[in-house]
Amino acid sequence: MNASKTASAFDHLGDHQSVLVLQGGGALGAYQAGVYEALSEAGHAPDWVAGISIGAINAAIIAGNAPAERVARLRAFWQGVSQELLYKLDCGNGFARRAFNEASSAWAATFGVPGFFTPRVPTPLPEWPNEIGRLSFYDTAPLRQTLLELVDFDRINHGETRFAVGAVNMMTGNFIYFDNRSERRIGPEHVMASGALPPGFPPVEIDGEWYWDGGLVSNTPLQYVLDNRSPCEMTVFQVDLFPSRGAVPKTMADIAQREKDIRFSSRTRMNTDLSKQLQKMRAAAQRLARKLPEELRDDPDLAHLLGCRPAGAVAVMHLINRPRGYETMSKDYEFSRMTFTEHWEAGKADALWSLDKPDWTGRHLKPDEIMTFDLAADRPVNGH
Repeated sequence: MNASKTASAFDHLGDHQSVLVLQGGGALGAYQAGVYEALSEAGHAPDWVAGISIGAINAAIIAGNAPAERVARLRAFWQGVSQELLYKLDCGNGFARRAFNEASSAWAATFGVPGFFTPRVPTPLPEWPNEIGRLSFYDTAPLRQTLLELVDFDRINHGETRFAVGAVNMMTGNFIYFDNRSERRIGPEHVMASGALPPGFPPVEIDGEWYWDGGLVSNTPLQYVLDNRSPCEMTVFQVDLFPSRGAVPKTMADIAQREKDIRFSSRTRMNTDLSKQLQKMRAAAQRLARKLPEELRDDPDLAHLLGCRPAGAVAVMHLINRPRGYETMSKDYEFSRMTFTEHWEAGKADALWSLDKPDWTGRHLKPDEIMTFDLAADRPVNGH
């Protein structure tokens, strides 16, 4: 793709940019689909979608379809991967529900997930040599076919919506973003690389290099978005699947789940705090420039300080898939239809609740200010 043509595709952004940022988290990604449905109903069409792992898959479905078709395509994906586990319990969050979730995640681990991954038979042993593209417990060839059926990659590469997904170079350990604003043509392999979490999924080869899941280094693309944004006002819908905050564990199962939440939860506050500091540095450099004599205003050091952060206020709506009493450490590969539906509905409800809160609708940001809103934490659930 020609870089100049790609850049011109984004010239319509003007003085405001809307971005959807999607964290990785496997089966929990249905929550993000629910959030997107709410945003779509409220008239929020993102100019840019960025994702990691399952967030990359959701991002590809969104950016790779016309706005009127996106929710239907998301639902087709999530109904497809949950089609083998349709049983529904009429119970709450007790032992029976936890047992059901453990059983359904064990089913996925044993037999795979339709349209996503299948187990390798025989299961590779630790010392068995094999081709690098087969060094995993599961084969993700079904995911490639699913992406080709649900995503129009020509639309992604045309650049109507900016699209970026993160992965890790297996050999160097370096993080990379595959961005349709670059000269690189995006295909299903870039999305699959972003979700190639070892040892479950195999690395993906792209241009002679091998890539793994971006969540190994950073499970959210928020920092990439803040560092590469246009110099304008920005609204970010940051959708996290693992909560950074949680209760004190009471069992070993709770320990395992809490460890996973901490390991994969995004560092949204750290990212926004760093960006705030850079914004303050830029503002200080602007004040300094006005005080300097004319002959010093072209100093390269001053130019570097002035360019450390694009101008424009940033409002971040932080939507978090918070824990439920029935979930365990296997929640990110529990693909039952019942749980998928609950995650989707929770994401939609959290987004609608947040969009209607006065703190959001009445927000007033100062120039270059970055403000984060976590508004769904007090949303009543099941009447509580």
